[in-house]
Amino acid sequence: MSALDSRWLRRFQSAEGDQLRLISFPHAGGAASTYLGLSRALAPGIDVLAVQYPGRQDRRLEPALTSLTHLARAVAEELARLPQRPYAFFGHSMGAVIAYETARVLTEFDLPTPQRLILSGRGAPRPEPRADDRLNGDEALIAEIRRLGGTGSRVLDDPELLEMVMPTLRTDYQALGSYRWVPGPPIDIPLTVMMGTSDPIVTVDDARGWLAHSTRPDDVLTFDGGHFYLDTHLPSVAEAVRTVLGQPATV
Repeated sequence: MSALDSRWLRRFQSAEGDQLRLISFPHAGGAASTYLGLSRALAPGIDVLAVQYPGRQDRRLEPALTSLTHLARAVAEELARLPQRPYAFFGHSMGAVIAYETARVLTEFDLPTPQRLILSGRGAPRPEPRADDRLNGDEALIAEIRRLGGTGSRVLDDPELLEMVMPTLRTDYQALGSYRWVPGPPIDIPLTVMMGTSDPIVTVDDARGWLAHSTRPDDVLTFDGGHFYLDTHLPSVAEAVRTVLGQPATV
């Protein structure tokens, strides 16, 4: 891991020069290491900085935040103190909501905003929480994680690992279940949406709804696979990210 003086951000590849930064927001239950593969795939042209939420991995002793909007404000404050450099956002699932809300905070306080938002594996926000976000009890939560699949679901078969991850999952879904989108003007930032064609919780119409939240909407890009299509189609996702961000393709 490349050194970075930040409690909130992790870098997994060395960075030199003034590459475009891609601030990446993990899914519910996820940690910064979720983006290790994408970081490697996009190096050296794009400097991936993964957000490390409190309450997990090297921040496991810190109390987790149970409000997505409070979390967005904390990340915005952290980004505001970094040396200015062109950057973009990538957020998957719960991370898409936090990326969007972080961009709204930066806009509200007239701070430098990302060049583009790439929002993945999540339907557009609405005033009331989604049924998939309001789960009662651990059994329902575990069943939902199994339904979504992905490499993270494998820990559910190991009692010791399950005991370690459940507090984070409970807190993250508590935050999702209590999230209320506050209507406001579209953000003036180009916005691209990505999703898996067989995602059990996101339809194309759900994903397309995001485009109304930007004055400069792009398109919805689809990939074969489910909710965690990133795990199985990383090279294709990385190439799509490069293209969207206007970066040269790899040789």
